Amino acid sequence: MTEVKADAATEAKGPGFDRRLLPPMMLGSVLNPVNSTIISVALIPIGRALGAPPAQTAWLVSALYLATSLGQPVVGRLIDIFGPRRLFLLSTTLVGVAGVIGTLAPNLGVLIAARVLLGFGTCGGYPAAMALVRSEAKRTGRDSPGGVLTALAVANQTIAVVGPLLGGVLIAVGGWRATFGLNVPLAVAAVLLGLWRLPRSAGTGESPQRGRLVSQLDLPGMALFAATLTSLLLFLMNLHLANWYLLVIVAAAGAGFAVRELRAAVPFIDLRVLGGNTPLLATYGRALVAYVVSYSFLYGFSQWTEEGYGLSPFHAGLVQIPMFLLAIGVSIVSGRRRGVRGKLLVGSVGQIAACLVMLTLTGGSPLWSLLLVALVFGVPQGLNNLALQNSVYFQSDPERTASSAGLLRTFAYVGSMVASSATAASFGQRADTSGMHQLSWIMLGAGVLYLLLTVFDRTLGRGTTTDSAEEKPST
Repeated sequence: MTEVKADAATEAKGPGFDRRLLPPMMLGSVLNPVNSTIISVALIPIGRALGAPPAQTAWLVSALYLATSLGQPVVGRLIDIFGPRRLFLLSTTLVGVAGVIGTLAPNLGVLIAARVLLGFGTCGGYPAAMALVRSEAKRTGRDSPGGVLTALAVANQTIAVVGPLLGGVLIAVGGWRATFGLNVPLAVAAVLLGLWRLPRSAGTGESPQRGRLVSQLDLPGMALFAATLTSLLLFLMNLHLANWYLLVIVAAAGAGFAVRELRAAVPFIDLRVLGGNTPLLATYGRALVAYVVSYSFLYGFSQWTEEGYGLSPFHAGLVQIPMFLLAIGVSIVSGRRRGVRGKLLVGSVGQIAACLVMLTLTGGSPLWSLLLVALVFGVPQGLNNLALQNSVYFQSDPERTASSAGLLRTFAYVGSMVASSATAASFGQRADTSGMHQLSWIMLGAGVLYLLLTVFDRTLGRGTTTDSAEEKPST
C-alpha cells in the first residue's frame, strides 16, 4: 500500500491511475485466496461432521482449483475481448450463489459442488484487475504499475493473514458452514463496488472485433483445453496405475489442442507467441512448483497442527499468522525494488529452509518451533507471489494481459492440485507426523526444482525481459 501512495508524487506530470478502481480490483482478486485460506482450518471439522477422512475432504480443495484452473484463462480471454466489468459482475454473483449452496449443503457431494461453483466464481477478479492495470497504463501513458501491482499482492497477503484466523473464529461461533456463508456478503459487496466503480468499457485492445463472438472465443480450443486439463488434474488427484487411461486422454486431447491452436485464426491460447516467449514459459513453470510448496504447507501443515499436534482450528489459524504478517512486510519492502531475479532466488532458498525445519517437527515439538516454520515461510510467500505477478505483466502480450494472468493462475492451481494430491497421499486416513514428514520431502523436492528453474534461467539476466521492463521510470 505504501508504494501506491508514492505514485501521487507524479500526478502533476499527467493523468495518474484511477484510485476509484482499487477497491473492486482488490476485493475481486482476494475472493479466491480467502476461500483457500479459510478452508485450510475447516477441513478437519468438516471431515468429523460428515464422516470423511482427509483423503476425501481433499476434494474440497481440489474441486475449487480444478474449476479455477479451467476458468481463469477462459474468463481472462473474455475480459480481453469484452472488458472486465461484465465478467467481474457475473463471476462475483456466482460466488454468492456458491456461498448459499455451501451453507445449506447436506453432504460432502453437495459441498464439493459448491466449491466448484466458487472456483468458477472467483475466476474473474484477478484477470479483471490485471486488465484494468493495463488499460490504465494505456490511458495514462505510464507502463510502470509497480505500486498498483504491489497493492494487489499485499491485499492478497492481508486476506491470507485473516483467512485462517477468521476461519477459526467462524467455526467457533457458527460451525464450519459459516465459512461458506461468508461468501454471500463478500459477493454482494463486490457486485455493488463493480456496478459503482468499474468502467463500462475497458478492454485491452480488441474492441473492434467484439461482435464476432464465436470466432473470437475459439470454442473448440477451449473445449480441448478443458479436456486436457481436467484429465490431468483427475489423474493428479488420484495417483494410481489403474488410472493410466487418463494420461492417454491427456496426450490425445493435448495433441488435438495444439493442432487446433496452431491452425485457428484467433486462437484461445496463441501457442506460436507463447512458444516463442521463453521468459513467460519459465515464469509459468516456476509458478507451478512454487505453489506445490506453498499449498502443501497451507493445507497439509494446517491439518497436521490440528490432528497430529492437537490444536483447535482457531489456534491452528493463529500459528500461521507470523507467516502472513511477514509476507505482507516483505511484499511492501520488495515491491519498491526493481527486478525479480533476486526476489525469486531468496524466495526459493526460503522455501527450502522452511521444508528442512518441518522435517524436524514432531507431535512433542515446542509451540515456538511451529511458529518458526510459519515465520520462515513468510519470506517466500511475500517474494514469490509479487515476483511472478510482475513477471507476467511485463512478459505478456499487452492485448492478452488478462488471459496471460489467468494462465498464470492456471499453472499455479495445477501446482495446488499436485499439493492436494500429495497431501491426501501422505496423510491417508489421518494427518499424523509421519505423513507430515513424507509431505515435507515432496515439498523439499519442489523447492529445489524451483531454485534450479531460477538459477539456470538466463532470460532473467537479459536486458530485454522483466528486469529491464521494471527499470522504466517509476510512477
